[in-house]
Amino acid sequence: MGVFTNHLIHESSPYLLQHAHNPVNWYPWSKQALQKAAEENKPILVSIGYAACHWCHVMERESFEDEAVAALMNEHFINIKIDREERPDLDHIYMNAVQTMTGSGGWPLNVFLTPAKKPFYGGTYFPPTPVSNRPSWRQVLQAVINAFQDKRDEIESQAENLTVHLLQSNTFGITKPSGKENTTAAQFNTIFEHIMQSADTADGGFGRAPKFPQTFTIQFLLRHFFYTHNEKALQQALLSLDKMIYGGIYDQLGGGFARYATDSEWLAPHFEKMLYDNALLVIVLSEAYQLTKNTLYADTIRHTMDFIERELMSEEGGFFSALDADSEGVEGKYYVWDKKEIEWVLQENAAVFCKYYDVTEEGNWEHQNILRVLQPLDAFAAQNGLDKETIAAALHDCRTRLLEVRRKRVPPLLDDKILLSWNALMNIACSKAYEALGNERYKQTAQKNMVFLLGKFRDEHTENWLHAYKNGVSRHPAFLDDYAFLVKALICLQEITGNQDYLRTAKQLMELIIDNFSEAETGFFFYTHRNQQDVILRIKEIYDGATPSGNSIMAWNLYYLSLVFDNAGWRARASAILASLSEVIVKYPTSFGMWASVMYDNFYGLNEIAVVGNRYKDIASGISAHYLPNKVLQSAPGNDADFPLLAGRYAGGKTYIYLCRNYSCLQPVEKVVDLMQLIDEERKR
Repeated sequence: MGVFTNHLIHESSPYLLQHAHNPVNWYPWSKQALQKAAEENKPILVSIGYAACHWCHVMERESFEDEAVAALMNEHFINIKIDREERPDLDHIYMNAVQTMTGSGGWPLNVFLTPAKKPFYGGTYFPPTPVSNRPSWRQVLQAVINAFQDKRDEIESQAENLTVHLLQSNTFGITKPSGKENTTAAQFNTIFEHIMQSADTADGGFGRAPKFPQTFTIQFLLRHFFYTHNEKALQQALLSLDKMIYGGIYDQLGGGFARYATDSEWLAPHFEKMLYDNALLVIVLSEAYQLTKNTLYADTIRHTMDFIERELMSEEGGFFSALDADSEGVEGKYYVWDKKEIEWVLQENAAVFCKYYDVTEEGNWEHQNILRVLQPLDAFAAQNGLDKETIAAALHDCRTRLLEVRRKRVPPLLDDKILLSWNALMNIACSKAYEALGNERYKQTAQKNMVFLLGKFRDEHTENWLHAYKNGVSRHPAFLDDYAFLVKALICLQEITGNQDYLRTAKQLMELIIDNFSEAETGFFFYTHRNQQDVILRIKEIYDGATPSGNSIMAWNLYYLSLVFDNAGWRARASAILASLSEVIVKYPTSFGMWASVMYDNFYGLNEIAVVGNRYKDIASGISAHYLPNKVLQSAPGNDADFPLLAGRYAGGKTYIYLCRNYSCLQPVEKVVDLMQLIDEERKR
């Protein structure tokens, strides 16, 4: 079993345990392992992956389970295995190193370090035998062994130079603000034009295959339409959502989205389902529904939320991390269909189901069928002379029956670790789904989850927080993403509940973040806590990747809470951060999508909305049903002196809605429709 001891096994992630029986002596990233490397003067091999990573498991089976390969690794290396989702800080550092050395990256990530933890060589997947220009894993090992023995000085020098480069690249894109307002409305048109240069106007999305959802880019396009009425922005945003919903990336039976599509038309997904992807898609679908009231988005939100609550939610109220792509060792096996099997299950309804979901004898993917929709239901019914309501009911019945059959298959592995950052994103998604659809269950789910997060992730011995939870144990110091996303989740939860205690907690967290993560010279935030000592450098993560950058969310948090608590320093810091990064946001918006939206809100300002009176809950819910991306919303039954927006607002038996800017308020109104009219009038000025 290697060197994982019993107490580590029961706390470890599924990724670390799936192949724990293999003959490699794997260590966790720990003081013990690092000290052993220093004492024995051996290079460190770090292999980084995650539970839903298909090629990680392939390399495990092909190489790490080979007795001869394992013997070579055990003799010459200190072998450390890391779940990238538990230690994203290490993943960021060593992924940047491999990308610098090779020009590409991915998982599994295999990187070789000196005993001082500094990288000198690495790559991703290596086959068991040489293929094309890619060496075998055994060849890589032998080459590193020889170099470490015969060219140690060169390796140490290379590792030192690379580490210096990583430190210097930490400042990419950050410029010194000029001290004057330099954001203009024209910049947002430039951002839009740059986005559209990579937009797929036929199949939706951005760039070529493989295609990722890029929800931040879609969110920016929705904002761009909101502020400018640019129809092309709205069209591309909605086309992208529609094509994903109708494609194979979306689970047509069980709900939920896979991580990405391997083709340009969203047919063939990489079948893993990640919590964060589904959270981010629920958020943007909620915004799209608020803006358009298209029932397709409402149905997809409900279907996806049902999937999350059914398959990714723990009894304690936490959300699990992912479902694997493989079942029985075969990618996608759980999700694909043979036409004969569908005909056997559905009988007389099989023909219309197969036609609607593109099911054929030969299959649409590797001789099997991935369910997808080629025509919206209205067009399909009209073209085939069918009654829309009748066919909709029949298809619903077919999906239910097939889902029951599918549940009897061997399911993909569940990655049941619970991460603070991803849970906070899902908490935001629950709040946004409640705003859009008004379903009380989503609000209750968000509240239950927040009780769980506040109760399980706080370090009992310090004021600090922890990153991962499993089997009743929380561990690993929390990272910037954990704190930043949790603050935003508290903000969003306050907006749908009117519970100001969430904002008080958010303020406490902000103060903790500022004290422990700040880079004084730039105003940005480091990814790791100042007391964390087991990394070679403190990185600043500024790119918006699969999840938003902790720094972009912190810029939004600073601006929002500066208005809530009248903190001019926080407001100035948010503006300075945005100004120092504005040049790269404009040039590379698909890599800074969340930043672009935050920049938009900062430029146009936030509508400060206060609802005070006995009917505050109903009125706040009515406001939230509208698409208002640039708002602060606080609601309460009476005055609250802790918050400028809620101080001195109560007016006897009536419930008033106040629209303010910099605490200067217009004449209050009593109806949501009147508020929306005021906002429209203000926006046109």
